[in-house]
Amino acid sequence: MSEHETSTSTPSNFIRQMIDEDIAANKNNGKVATRFPPEPNGYLHIGHAKSICLNFGIGEDYKGTCNLRFDDTNPHKEKLEFVESIQKDVRWLGFDWGKQHYFASDYFEQLYDFAVQLIQKGKAYVCDLNAEEMREYRGTLTEPGKDSPYRERSIVENLELFAKMRAGEFEDGTKVLRAKIDMTSPNINLRDPTIYRIRHGVVHHQTGESWVIYPMYDYTHCLSDSIEGITHSICTLEFEDHRPLYDWFLDTLETASHPQQIEFSRLSLQYTITSKRKLTSLVDDGHVASWDDPRMPTIAGMRRRGYPPEAIRDFCSRIGVTKSENTVEMGVLENCVREALNEHAPRRMAVLNPLKVVIENYPEGQVEQLQVANHPQDESMGKREIPMSREIFIDKDDFLEVAPNKKFKRLTLGGEVRLRNGYVIRCDEMINNDNGDLIELRCSYDPATLGANPEGRKVKGVIHWVSAEHGIKAEVRVYDRLFNHPTPDSAKDGQEYTVHLNPESMAILQDCVLEPALACAKQGDRFQFEREGYFCKDPAVSATGLPVFNRTVSLRDSWAKIEKEAAKSA
Repeated sequence: MSEHETSTSTPSNFIRQMIDEDIAANKNNGKVATRFPPEPNGYLHIGHAKSICLNFGIGEDYKGTCNLRFDDTNPHKEKLEFVESIQKDVRWLGFDWGKQHYFASDYFEQLYDFAVQLIQKGKAYVCDLNAEEMREYRGTLTEPGKDSPYRERSIVENLELFAKMRAGEFEDGTKVLRAKIDMTSPNINLRDPTIYRIRHGVVHHQTGESWVIYPMYDYTHCLSDSIEGITHSICTLEFEDHRPLYDWFLDTLETASHPQQIEFSRLSLQYTITSKRKLTSLVDDGHVASWDDPRMPTIAGMRRRGYPPEAIRDFCSRIGVTKSENTVEMGVLENCVREALNEHAPRRMAVLNPLKVVIENYPEGQVEQLQVANHPQDESMGKREIPMSREIFIDKDDFLEVAPNKKFKRLTLGGEVRLRNGYVIRCDEMINNDNGDLIELRCSYDPATLGANPEGRKVKGVIHWVSAEHGIKAEVRVYDRLFNHPTPDSAKDGQEYTVHLNPESMAILQDCVLEPALACAKQGDRFQFEREGYFCKDPAVSATGLPVFNRTVSLRDSWAKIEKEAAKSA
């Protein structure tokens, strides 16, 4: 165990072991510098959270740095909105980049100069093949590629053409700058990859219209790492085959700094997709309302749904960092959320499906303020007052005329139940409307049953309630998993991932009644609605002007039984 592990609760992994070995060998003079390099072409998702926690966590634990750098080389898909959302997400997760904030576009002039150096070394050339011809010449995994007919242009001609590309003298797609490596390499990434392409008619969110040529990701990334003095360039496993190209650019240009690229397996989470293209499609095609829709696996969506940042960090720590591809059960993430909220979320009562109850022997006009703890295990969270009156609401699911079995411990006709934090009541009469629908219960209460249960008094169940006079109306949105298949991204029989969208991923309840203390809830405040689950105050209001609360997660993993039954029938 290294000195860094003893000072933190972060478990070790193969990346930290490599860093420990580098420090022991005084590599990089003991310096540790990482970076989180998102492309600002969408909102961050749960997979990015793993990378954020890994890179910023290493920077903190080793008393090094972690840069936030935007790889902004494709202005067609990038927006300032995405830049701002990414900054907000990283901060919300609890990390701070300080002054280490950069854009790849900060280095466009240096990157251009590096490209000129490659041409001067005879290691890059301007190619006129179009996209289709480029694919044809590239070869396949089993067949080598063919040299471009423009591969042997002279250095002088290449320099002249590249300068004209920058000056905007050629149309999009007519020319690219390619590295000259090896068209027969078994690694397709080394078959003369494109370095620069022409992009007219776009306004870059950082550089405006200053450039009409833009560098490719593989070229930009390694050189940006080098410019910033990154020591350990940590990325996901799909870039393992790109590492020889990463090293080729740095070695060929003989850069002063040569970071070490290290790959780890990306996060694959059940009932979720993390393809940015497909997430964009979910938004654009109207399957969800927005990038921060609480059903989305984006950090913004999870924040709006009520996930605490500490739960996401805990989740990323629990799943670990390995080289092995694996799929994590959604229940692991949801349990992290439950554990965090169970400890920190104050308790409140909310009736989501209200049924009116009139307590006939309770004095008319009387209101009692019951003193109730905000958290049953944490006295430091204090107490609140809950008004008790003659008319209350209970949940319709908490009443049946006749108990179906001995396990039903709620209210029945002629039966008794305790009101949460209140009195024992007995149901004496049911009131139905002209259609025969139950609309009201007439009950009586025992005034001697407030507080501790008297000796010999047996009451089977406890139900939650809200004073009809004092409760506040609200809209409650009950969210569930966006997909009803554990691997929606694994297409079979040509099916699109959208066939697995869960039609019950959101239910809107508009007649809910909440205890009056929730009138003071602020945006983002989280609560446990007793016996219902964990909920969060949404920034929006309903169409009718009511406050909105989102269900963050249920009290128990209701999907575990579904998954178990599905496994049996498979």
